[in-house]
Amino acid sequence: MSVPCKTSSAATKLILVVVLPLIVCSVIIVGRSSFGFSISLNSSVSENTESERPLLTHNEGVLFSTSSNINGSSSSSSSSQDVFIRSKNVLNSVTISTRAAKTFSKLQRLEAGLARARAGIRNASQNKTSHEEDRNLLPLRTIYRNRHEFHQSYLEMEKIFKIFIYEEGSAPLFHDGPCKGIYSTEGMFIQGIEFNKHFRTWDPDRAHVYFLPFSIGKMVRYLYVRDSHDIGPIKRTVVDYANFIARKYPYWNRSLGADHFILSCHDWAPHTSSYVPYLYKNSIRAFCNANTSEGFYPSKDVSFPEINLRKGHLPVIIDGLPPSNRTILAFFAGKLHGTIRIKLLEHWKDKDEEVVVYERLPKELSYGTMMRKSKFCLCPSGYEVASPRIVEAIYSQCVPVLLSDHYIPPFSDILNWNSFSVQLSVNDIPNLKKILMGISEEHYMEMHRNLKQVRSHFMVNDPPVRFDAFHMTIHSIWLRRLNIRIN
Repeated sequence: MSVPCKTSSAATKLILVVVLPLIVCSVIIVGRSSFGFSISLNSSVSENTESERPLLTHNEGVLFSTSSNINGSSSSSSSSQDVFIRSKNVLNSVTISTRAAKTFSKLQRLEAGLARARAGIRNASQNKTSHEEDRNLLPLRTIYRNRHEFHQSYLEMEKIFKIFIYEEGSAPLFHDGPCKGIYSTEGMFIQGIEFNKHFRTWDPDRAHVYFLPFSIGKMVRYLYVRDSHDIGPIKRTVVDYANFIARKYPYWNRSLGADHFILSCHDWAPHTSSYVPYLYKNSIRAFCNANTSEGFYPSKDVSFPEINLRKGHLPVIIDGLPPSNRTILAFFAGKLHGTIRIKLLEHWKDKDEEVVVYERLPKELSYGTMMRKSKFCLCPSGYEVASPRIVEAIYSQCVPVLLSDHYIPPFSDILNWNSFSVQLSVNDIPNLKKILMGISEEHYMEMHRNLKQVRSHFMVNDPPVRFDAFHMTIHSIWLRRLNIRIN
């Protein structure tokens, strides 16, 4: 089924870049912390310096805590033209207008609702129960870090979570995104949220988070001249858009961007976000390229899956062979993108009949068939950490072997990746066969069964359905909003 990108009515408003005077709004206390499956509920953190941030690894959960606050101001310096900086005089002397007081009372109601949601999730976690239990949708607790906690959180999200999309900007750079190829989940999410009637609100005072709807994938396509190495047009577009939003609306300055989010699957997304310091440091950034060595913070940022929708068609799921008929121990075919793949091919290309590694797949072989015949599918990072092979392996019920460093897998705050995948470092490549052969048959069978259960969370649907990749991405954003309190 083909999924053409739609065009939102919001995309009819074109931004003209203008220089507006500096706007400074009221002081804000933002609370961000790391509640969750393996993090203390009572931790107290400060985020005035990046080194103090409680980083989570891919083995840790990421929900919220109810006890920690941080100051919304930043210790980093910037020019006087930066709309997001706060002068000490303004911080020490703030007059709240009647209109601001009304807005604050609306914010208090939003925060009260989030507090009730936190309490409900905490109760479900402690009592190992959740209301309206749906065993058909959540059949196995082993694929989740905490099944009851996740389910209650998801129900709370469906009940109250609202997203406001800034209408400024026009397609193709805004309110649009790539809907085919390896960056297609970027376009599919933008399309999905633009037309979503459940989570989207047109009243910004009712919103819990605010979406900056620019597409980095589209910017690279239309603003970047290939091989020019000139990223100035992309930088100016992002900075001008963020400045315009901060000047026109009060919401960015209210939280220094902590309740705003961007989403992109493009490799350049992490670096592009750094052009706006508070977007980089405070905002929720949903990336496929979730690389902690490039400033990805699991406690505030979201990792979502890279899914290659070739020609824009929805994935067609064909179950692979049963485990007993999978004759290939491990399989990989792909070009030499990055040092990890070079090392993989150096050690295993044409070296072993059970570890089948190709740089180019022979024409007589089918890539999909090879995955469905293999027990393990090797998913090495390329130039960037994310790979569409991970989801392709899940679709084929071929246990993915993640070969990467610094990568945070999608939805790892909810999903127990050890229950359906093998995660290895680059240094493990020479011992790859020994490691895979050392996995017991019982353990492998369990991982194979779990793949079928977890697959629904990586599905792309049009329209989206509960618990699919679109809704799991929204849920991850919801969790990060639970991680902060705006006072």
